[in-house]
Amino acid sequence: MPLHNRCSIRYKEFDYAESGGYFITICTHKRQCLFGEVRNDEIVLNQLGNLVKNAWLETEKLRDNVTLDVFSVMPNHFHAIIILNGRGTMHRAPTSSKFGQAVADSLSTIVGCFKADVSRNARRLGISTNVPIWQRNFYDHIIRNERDLVALQNYVFYNHLNWYKDELYYEICH
Repeated sequence: MPLHNRCSIRYKEFDYAESGGYFITICTHKRQCLFGEVRNDEIVLNQLGNLVKNAWLETEKLRDNVTLDVFSVMPNHFHAIIILNGRGTMHRAPTSSKFGQAVADSLSTIVGCFKADVSRNARRLGISTNVPIWQRNFYDHIIRNERDLVALQNYVFYNHLNWYKDELYYEICH
């Protein structure tokens, strides 16, 4: 019998391998500041933060169906807009799979591979965090239109300027 009875937080009626834009947020384990700091309104990444940045950039090179938009590596979380291309129209039936089962080219599989790549490369490079790097899941938002896209691009681009106002993140790191 499994210890945890986890369920997906994704929309059941949506195919996350469909063409479209997605905003994602991935937090570090227990929101610990593992990737660097915000200093004088600038993000200063450490070695692990740069590893996250480079692994994300590799995602587009490794997958034909991915186009990366803006992203930001913050001290204890990561924001990105990712565009999935070329699977068809939005009229397909939802992807059906059991929870935890990989679906090729889906948003969850792409994010899972990215997180695993960062963790694997951190171990290979001897970067020790003494805790898991990532939280178990991630937040996503399906981008619905151009106005939604622009608002999210601005949020990601200017996120570091709000670091000191964000109680959820800032207080944990200080």
